[in-house]
Amino acid sequence: AFYGEMCYHDNSLVSASLEALIQHLVPTVDYYPDRSYVFTFLLSSRLFLHPYELMTRVCHLCVEQQRSGDIRFREVAPKLVQLLTEWTETFPYDFRDERMMRCLKDMTHHVARGDEYSWRAMQQMTQRLIKRLSALGQYEEAVAALNAVALERPASLKSKQASGQRSDVMSVCDDPFILAQQLTHIELDRLSFIGPEEFIQSFAMKDPLENHKGFFRKRKTSNLEAYINWFNRLSYLVATEICMPVKKKHRARIIEFFIDVAQECFNIGNFNSLMAIITGMNMSPVARLRKTWSKVNTDKFEILEHQMDPSSNFSNYRTALRGATQRSETAHSSQEKIVIPFFSLLIKDIYFLNEGCASRLPNGHINFEKLWELAKQVSEFLVWRQVICPFDRDRRILQYLVTTPVFSEDELHLASYESEGPENNMEKDSRRSLR
Repeated sequence: AFYGEMCYHDNSLVSASLEALIQHLVPTVDYYPDRSYVFTFLLSSRLFLHPYELMTRVCHLCVEQQRSGDIRFREVAPKLVQLLTEWTETFPYDFRDERMMRCLKDMTHHVARGDEYSWRAMQQMTQRLIKRLSALGQYEEAVAALNAVALERPASLKSKQASGQRSDVMSVCDDPFILAQQLTHIELDRLSFIGPEEFIQSFAMKDPLENHKGFFRKRKTSNLEAYINWFNRLSYLVATEICMPVKKKHRARIIEFFIDVAQECFNIGNFNSLMAIITGMNMSPVARLRKTWSKVNTDKFEILEHQMDPSSNFSNYRTALRGATQRSETAHSSQEKIVIPFFSLLIKDIYFLNEGCASRLPNGHINFEKLWELAKQVSEFLVWRQVICPFDRDRRILQYLVTTPVFSEDELHLASYESEGPENNMEKDSRRSLR
């Protein structure tokens, strides 16, 4: 069915022109958009126009309503405040753009003129927004500082390894359960700062036609990237810890320890750390340590690998994730609520959903069915993101996990050859060129 520029199927919006969608976002005296529509459109509209352009159009439509001399405009004011509240609370990072803040200020004067209640609500909303943006700024500075500390590594690593005095993970924490809990803290901290729009912006950037005046080039996905960097760091940390020790018995003990940590991560619902640990243990410098592995009972490890096996598009993992999600929905304690997805796969799913079907239909309409799907995946992430980590923090362990130096790819190979010499000519050549 068509209503003007909007096309519905079974009461569900399937496509519409961009103009109609913008109009559909703006409340009137007797209309307020459905919440799921507000989220979906604010999330995906950035595929078609810059949030600032959308904000300007929304402001313009409101002013029009007011100008048309609608005596009941005062009834619209609280609804407008509601819309802006949803926008600032769900997509606060849009407002790092000064123009957005200016628009918000104009709207405050506009909407709240003569309406004490709306004016106060706008003030409170702006204060909450500023608080969230300053927390974000502090988080980004902290991550940058931690990365700088972690990079000051190679020389100190080498000398410590030589003198055998580097503390290893087990000297900092020898309880796999506690280590898994601390990893979960880091995961949830970093997840909580990823804006839902970063998923969409990561591919909005790739489309030069949609690149409005360079907006997307300004690294609008930095928290998402920082989170992927954390995954890589954890994998390299695991590999470094295993390749470091001189004694085979010690290396085997560390492998067993990490298998136990991975198992605890699985039990908690922390699939991202689980996958990072498995990835680290499967890196070739670790995998080639045959004599070390012969001392390890690998039954548990094989079960975990089977859980995260990529075949059939990660079907085992997807089943486990569904189980964790159901547990989370009926949870009585915050511990049962934890679901930390294997993040790279989540991004890949959203990416393929975007690539797999057109955003615009041949008639120029926007394919809203696709936008509903994108929103469904991202809103599930938002539920997982807001879980507060229930475990006690251990500052010393956390500090170790995020700042202790780790080997680069080449250093890992060298350390691995020092632990167990080259087994064939290819490995001998590899060691020679590394040296």
